[in-house]
Amino acid sequence: MAVHCDVRSDGHTLVASPIGRLQLTDVVPLRDSLLKCLAEQPEALLIDLARLHVEQPLALAVFTTTLRQAARWPGTPVLLFGPPPRTRDLLISGAYQQLPLAADLASARARLSDGRRVIPVIREDLLPATGSTRHARDVVTDACLCWDLPDLVAPASLIVTELVANAIDHAHTMMALRVSLRTRYLSIAVRDGSTDPPVPEGSDQPDVARGRGLLLVSSVADHWGWLPSEGGKVVWAALRREP
Repeated sequence: MAVHCDVRSDGHTLVASPIGRLQLTDVVPLRDSLLKCLAEQPEALLIDLARLHVEQPLALAVFTTTLRQAARWPGTPVLLFGPPPRTRDLLISGAYQQLPLAADLASARARLSDGRRVIPVIREDLLPATGSTRHARDVVTDACLCWDLPDLVAPASLIVTELVANAIDHAHTMMALRVSLRTRYLSIAVRDGSTDPPVPEGSDQPDVARGRGLLLVSSVADHWGWLPSEGGKVVWAALRREP
C-alpha cells in the first residue's frame, strides 16, 4: 500500500501523519506532501510516525530532505515523534541519528516550548494588479525599518518587486505576501494560486517584457526557491542579516 499523509492543524502547528509501508517509491509523493506543509509556514511541523512502517530504510532520507528545506526556508522547526520500535531503531542509528526525535506528541510539544520564540511576521494580501508591486515595496520597507534593518531596504524592495510582478504576469491570482524575521535571515515569500513552477528567464525562454526577472532575485538573495502549496505555490527568498 502506498504511503498517504494525513495533515491536521493543532493551533499554529501542523501535525503530519504518514500512513502505510514506506518504500523508495513513496519518497517523492511523501516529500511533496511534507513540503506543502512547510509552504503553509506553520510555527512548527510535527511528524507522527506511529502508523508508518519502514520496508526500505533508505526511504527515510525523505525526512532529511524535509529538514534541510525547513532550515533554508521558512525556518520552521520539524520534529518526528512516536515511531514503532523498528523505525525508532533505524532513526537512532546510522545516517538518521541526527533527526530530531521525540517519544510522543506531548514530548514533541515540550521540546518546542523549550526552544520556541516569537517570530516577527508581517502579512498582506495583494491583488493581481500592477499597483501591488508598489504596495509590496512599501510593506517590505516598513518591515525593514521597524526591525532596524535599513541596509536591507534596497535589496528586499527589489526582490519583492520581482516576486510580486512575476505572480501578476504569470499566475493572475490573488497573492499573499509574508515578510518574517529569523535569527539569521529576513525572509520574503509570495504565495499565489498557480501550480506552475517559476522559471528564471534565460536565453532559451526570452521574456522581453520582464527582462531580468527571477535571475535578478537569484543574484541578490542569499537563497531563493519555491514550494508547492495547497492550490498553488510559494516563491521565497532570504537575505542574510548583518551580525
